[in-house]
Amino acid sequence: MHLTAIDSRSQKNHDPKEIPALLAATYIHAVIEADRTIYSQYIVERLGETVSLKASEKWNETNTLPLPAQFLMMSSQVVNEKNLGIQYRLKSLWPINEHNTYTSKKEKEGLESVAQNPNQPYVWTAKKNGSIIFNAVFPDLAVTKSCIQCHNSHPKSPKRDFKKNDVMGGIHISFPITKPASSQNRLAVAPEVVTDYVHAILEADRTIYAKHVVNRLQKKNIIYASENWWEENTLLLPAQFLLNASDLIKNMRLGLDYKLISLWPINPHNGAANQFENIGLETVASKPFRPYIGTTQIGNHTYFQAVYPDIAITPACVTCHNGHPKSPKHDFKLYDVIGGIVVSIPMNSD
Repeated sequence: MHLTAIDSRSQKNHDPKEIPALLAATYIHAVIEADRTIYSQYIVERLGETVSLKASEKWNETNTLPLPAQFLMMSSQVVNEKNLGIQYRLKSLWPINEHNTYTSKKEKEGLESVAQNPNQPYVWTAKKNGSIIFNAVFPDLAVTKSCIQCHNSHPKSPKRDFKKNDVMGGIHISFPITKPASSQNRLAVAPEVVTDYVHAILEADRTIYAKHVVNRLQKKNIIYASENWWEENTLLLPAQFLLNASDLIKNMRLGLDYKLISLWPINPHNGAANQFENIGLETVASKPFRPYIGTTQIGNHTYFQAVYPDIAITPACVTCHNGHPKSPKHDFKLYDVIGGIVVSIPMNSD
């Protein structure tokens, strides 16, 4: 395996091939869906059945879990406010909340298209403030019983006959492109921008999960997060939330991958796998402002990689690492860098 490390300070000299816009949107959608699947199945469905912890629209007032749609909308708001260029939001032809209705003719066409053909996203481009924006609408499916029950019973719902896996709406993803051309296949995004988008979603989802689920419910002594979450019918630790979602991404076989690594891993498998990852960890530990980027050659395939700082965002993270018998470091504080998140995307061979 040949490694070419490119320090963040020399990014201006790095000009790898770019990522087709539709493929970038597919990566982004995959991360959104993987995280929501973990939240829906491992949190909402499992804990609803095992410990009767329900999900409800008024989750904050009733000490319950946010609905999966609410989880996605809170996360999208965090990402949208980062001003990275990417935006995503839930939309529907049959919205309970009027803010989730379509806002343009193209968005309506996209929702109608994925409702009829959920295997194909609807894409278009538009100009905004001098930039060309790539847009894609992916189907939003009824993935849990709570989704179906909420829409079918809500007094403001205009449609009440949803079944599991029905299309309930769409996820509209948009971001600026760097290579406008006559062919949709030639619209492209720089790889470091794509990894920034992927990381922003990962961090937003984990932050929402840590703040509005783990921290909130632990403080109220309703439920806690633990390493042995499956056996103990508890919440996943925020790191486990991310790792389980990354397993779903691998199973999609898109080539996209992300993982947690650390200079002080509790699990030896989470240590640096090569020189690039080790240098990346040391760099983001001392300078947690920008990722450490580079390319990796595996056989005939080239991967663009970025190491981002992994920060202890909840007391549960600190307690786990400081108290675990296998932890090589026991003096972490809240918001310390405890490792890194490596995001990898394949580059086109042509």
